[in-house]
Amino acid sequence: MLHEVRAALALGPGEVFCDCTLGGAGHSLALLHDIQPDGRLIGIDRDQQALDIASQRITATAGDVQFIGLHGNFADLDELLLETRLPGVDAFLFDFGVSSPQLDIPQRGFSYAQEAPLDMRMDPGQHTKTAAELLNSLNETELAWILRTYGEEKWAARIAAFVVKARQLHPLQTTGELAELVRAAIPASARREGGNPAKRTFQALRIAVNGELEAIESGLEAALRWLNPAGRIVAISYHSLEDRIVKEHFARGAKGCVCPPQAPLCVCGQVPIIARYAHKPLVPTSAEKQDNPRSRSAKLRWAVKYQRNVAEDNS
Repeated sequence: MLHEVRAALALGPGEVFCDCTLGGAGHSLALLHDIQPDGRLIGIDRDQQALDIASQRITATAGDVQFIGLHGNFADLDELLLETRLPGVDAFLFDFGVSSPQLDIPQRGFSYAQEAPLDMRMDPGQHTKTAAELLNSLNETELAWILRTYGEEKWAARIAAFVVKARQLHPLQTTGELAELVRAAIPASARREGGNPAKRTFQALRIAVNGELEAIESGLEAALRWLNPAGRIVAISYHSLEDRIVKEHFARGAKGCVCPPQAPLCVCGQVPIIARYAHKPLVPTSAEKQDNPRSRSAKLRWAVKYQRNVAEDNS
């Protein structure tokens, strides 16, 4: 959704742009020209391998744009941006979910279409639990909750029961084992449409392994603090839970006084910091869906910060 991203970010020469999910740097490379001359591009990724490759691509074409690559999770955006010693940021981009390079590397274990170890960590260097460790350690109730909540899987309880039974014989270790187990757990009549039956289970485990929903909350809150007046945020979601978090976050930021209408004076002190935002998400065009099938479920929301402090206007 490059056209929509560019229009919503509305980048200008010399601005500071932070790509919080750098990935393969597709968006950043396309937007470099918009902040020339003298702009600054901050690229953040929790995957060191992805960051290294993207950094090489950007520095080769950055021209007079200063590039700052940061290894970390955008959940820790405050700490990461402190390293830049910049006073603020003009625009943020969040492109949630797993990146195409991660999906295309079988060893990372994100794809049910390729045999690989059940890892799914976006930052393998961190000592966090893999998908295999979660599958083989959580009880049946916990597993069902993850599948139902993060994957919106109708057959969550049945799949969890199959996992617990299977691991009594031997631990689940590979993507192929899990994909076949899910296929066996879901009745044949329910597998006739909707793509690969393992899709929702893999999605749920990936979200749980990487704490993705909690990261979105923290990242958006920090981004709004760091935004300069009239700054812009664009967030692209691929899951209804992600989109709901973005929508509610922007709505809260745009909300002013919550005191009862009959109150003579405002005592809550709440002022809006978002001037306007997308009440309805933008979605890919039919042409883009055809050219890039992975964009099918994408939803883009944007928000613009007030140009000046609303509290000062009301004083």
